[in-house]
Amino acid sequence: MASGQWYRCLDDELAELRMVARRAVFAHNTTLPDDRGNITPDLFAVLGSSAPDARIEVPFHCAYGGNIHLGELVFINAGCTFLDSAEIRIGAGSMLGPNVQIYCAQHHKDPVLRKDGLEIAHPVTLGENVWVGGGVIILGGVRVGDDAIIGAGAVVTRDVPAGVTVVGNPAREMSLRT
Repeated sequence: MASGQWYRCLDDELAELRMVARRAVFAHNTTLPDDRGNITPDLFAVLGSSAPDARIEVPFHCAYGGNIHLGELVFINAGCTFLDSAEIRIGAGSMLGPNVQIYCAQHHKDPVLRKDGLEIAHPVTLGENVWVGGGVIILGGVRVGDDAIIGAGAVVTRDVPAGVTVVGNPAREMSLRT
């Protein structure tokens, strides 16, 4: 999985890693707001890296946690799901609205191989000061440049250049009227 090659997601070692993440996510999601802070210690320990001032609202879900890297002042709103079979890097100052979904994994197109659990994962990178609206879906392999905006409900299937606003399904650059 880490090498970017095809792997079997039904592997026992991967199942144990997912269980570790589930426990940490459960602790984060069920801790009282006054006790939670930005990220509970259990979840913070599972993440690949995180600035201490990054914040993850609840509920939150991730597959592994160890592939997630959060910069300074990153804000992840309620209901976000990160299927982090590959690295997810979110740059400083970026904000994700509620129910944003980032999917690194892609199952095999051949039904026999898919049934056998064969998948591949591609990283997702969000630059600095990116604003991702609520309900956005970002697929594996996508890079979003600094200062970009992704409109609510967009499905991002390809890279978004720095400073550009995209909307729709599939996400396309929005022409601005002055």
